[in-house]
Amino acid sequence: MGFIRSAKTIREILGLETEPVAVFLLAPADERAASLDAFQPVDAHRYCQLLMRARRGASVRLIPSELACPAAAAAFGFRPLPEGLASGKGLIGFGITREAETGREMFREMPRLEAGRLASIAACPLKDAPLTPDIVVVEGPPEKLMWLLLADLNVAGGHRRKADTAVLQATCVDSTVIPFLEQRLNFSLGCYGCREATDLAPEETIVGFPANGLEAIVDYLAYLNEKAVPRSRAKVVFEGLKKRAT
Repeated sequence: MGFIRSAKTIREILGLETEPVAVFLLAPADERAASLDAFQPVDAHRYCQLLMRARRGASVRLIPSELACPAAAAAFGFRPLPEGLASGKGLIGFGITREAETGREMFREMPRLEAGRLASIAACPLKDAPLTPDIVVVEGPPEKLMWLLLADLNVAGGHRRKADTAVLQATCVDSTVIPFLEQRLNFSLGCYGCREATDLAPEETIVGFPANGLEAIVDYLAYLNEKAVPRSRAKVVFEGLKKRAT
């Protein structure tokens, strides 16, 4: 199944207003980089802003020195975490935590890539991906993204899906680094940073999964759309309850 068809299927079944995003995590001397030369270089961007532009149609790439968020830079192995964040005191300044130890623990447990593993990051609408990406990130309302989780649960043979989050770094860590390192879908309710720095709406959240699982997830989405999706959205049981109450 091609990326155009996969992206179209996801958008149509879920009813998304924006595009699923293909993310490329490019190592030094990565042969794929040449295929992404036409992507627009961006400066002074956060990773969540890179995704924001890609979900709205742009094909963009970012080098380490231009990643503006220090926490995301640490997560991708671009730069060490600044002491103000590593100590936990920075999160007190943002009003996110009350105790420095809480913030320190949040960053101590942060999944991250080792230094130097990546040379750049690129992102584009999944439909425009010139080659297989590493991760697919989808942003949208929870009801719509719920069906991706159910499709993934089907792929996994019924095993419960787990969310791993610190309610911090929802796009870089929760939706990209964890799926990349653990090769599994992960989901998040969002975080302070991406909600402040992007147009992610209050009623939207994020899911990320390895692109090598795309075809199987899309296949199960199509299956769910035969009966489960339309029946649930029609609220058949609730409508029956309303009729009995009148």
